[in-house]
Amino acid sequence: MLPVLYSDEFLLHETGYFHPEKPERLTAIKNALLAAPWANQLDWQTPTAIAQRPIMAEIERVHTSRYITTVQQLADRGGGYLDGDTPVSPRSYEVALLAVSAWRDGIDQVINTENPAFVLARPPGHHALSDRGMGFCLFSNAAIAACYALQQTGINRVAILDWDVHHGNGTQAIVETSRDIAYCSLHESPQYPGTGAADERGAYNNVLNIPMRSGSAIAQYQSAFEQQVMPFLTHFQPDLLIVSAGYDATQADPLAGMCLKPADYSLLTQHCLHLTRKILFGLEGGYDLDAIAQSVIATIQPCLRQ
Repeated sequence: MLPVLYSDEFLLHETGYFHPEKPERLTAIKNALLAAPWANQLDWQTPTAIAQRPIMAEIERVHTSRYITTVQQLADRGGGYLDGDTPVSPRSYEVALLAVSAWRDGIDQVINTENPAFVLARPPGHHALSDRGMGFCLFSNAAIAACYALQQTGINRVAILDWDVHHGNGTQAIVETSRDIAYCSLHESPQYPGTGAADERGAYNNVLNIPMRSGSAIAQYQSAFEQQVMPFLTHFQPDLLIVSAGYDATQADPLAGMCLKPADYSLLTQHCLHLTRKILFGLEGGYDLDAIAQSVIATIQPCLRQ
């Protein structure tokens, strides 16, 4: 059984009718998973309620208290915008806290079972800086999860692989000074947010950025995985792998210019499984509803034991 961390409360982060990061993304993925021929191999789990889990210390390890208070107060006032792309609705703060809890639950599942888990949550997180939300992101879910994992028995090194089409500037900025966390990103360049240069290495040679040309397809991704991603991750020897699983590199996606097919994520996942089965996949971007749903299907299927 593969754990899927999900709650209908994630639909309550309201972004507006025309915003691409909308609740329907999760609904499309959930419906596709429930209709999959192997749906009975999924273990749907509700994240631990924030009232039952003290998570603020984990968030404060990554984000400033002032920024956390800013998000909370903005939600309490009825909502607003952190920047032109990043809305906060009345329920967004508590939903974002629940997303952090889901990523933490996912870490626990992976460590306890030594098998993959998938966090089907929103809002996404990889653009969120320690003191500022941006790019649809409120809290840096992957970075928080990595720091949490390092507190667990037997976990000394955590790698984050970010295959979202946009560079995870927030994740990198938060973890690049940690010798125990490696960060690797494949991203379209030039593209928002304009970060992720190939010559950035991190404080401990723990960062690998792979800018990809617009129009790149699976052949280019396959080459990058074989020649750069896997050697980098293998050398780091992580005890656990976190995948910032964005699906906006598909050809159908309206916000980018890459040419992956949903089925291609099966191949990328298989590369990861050759490294370790201790993988937490967490949803980031992806804005075409059918493409994101089928891409998640392609990601999960190779993880199921036959």
